[in-house]
Amino acid sequence: MSNLLVAAIFFVGTHLGISSTQLRSQLIDRIGDTLYRILYSAIALVALIWMIDAYAEAPYQPLWYGGGFWRFVPTLVMPFALILLVTGLSGPNPTALGQAPDPDASEPARGMLRVTRHPVMWGIGLWALAHLLANPDLASFILFGAMAVLAFGGAFALDQRRTRENPPGWGVFVQRTSFVPFGAIVEGRQRFVAREIGWIKLAVALALYVVLFVAHPYLFGVPVAG
Repeated sequence: MSNLLVAAIFFVGTHLGISSTQLRSQLIDRIGDTLYRILYSAIALVALIWMIDAYAEAPYQPLWYGGGFWRFVPTLVMPFALILLVTGLSGPNPTALGQAPDPDASEPARGMLRVTRHPVMWGIGLWALAHLLANPDLASFILFGAMAVLAFGGAFALDQRRTRENPPGWGVFVQRTSFVPFGAIVEGRQRFVAREIGWIKLAVALALYVVLFVAHPYLFGVPVAG
């Protein structure tokens, strides 16, 4: 179990410790943006493989009773997580790597960005939390806990870094969006426009949900809600 814990700390630490601190800008100044991205991606991939391998080898140590309702949490949450992931990855996103707000745009946030400026991170975070609750063992707590910390902590750290850098249009984008889903809409700073999300993206997300639901036993060795 110690191997998994070290791997999880390395996984989260290298992500947040590099991309969210001054080390990022120092590395870019020294080796250039392209080489930095290659190096960062390689470290992230190695860390992820290490953590998954350590999880597969970790013994089962129960932490709490996870039966009943908790087994069905991923079934209920995953459609929303996949919608956030698909819509966040398939459209312009000023919080994504290599992208920035358009300072000349009449509306700085469209589609799912009206709901949250971090749709991908929230999709990953909801996936992680749902599976953490449904798997009441120590290894799953470490694995999915690390993914949740990275998703939500990474989104928060990205906001802080972009605010320090203050690229053109960032201030307006932040004012018109929210970290927490529907926050800006509830506060009256934004409105929900369903047609901007697109039926095709919703259909893709739900189709992916069905595929994962059916294939889950074959891909991961356990049935959904099993």
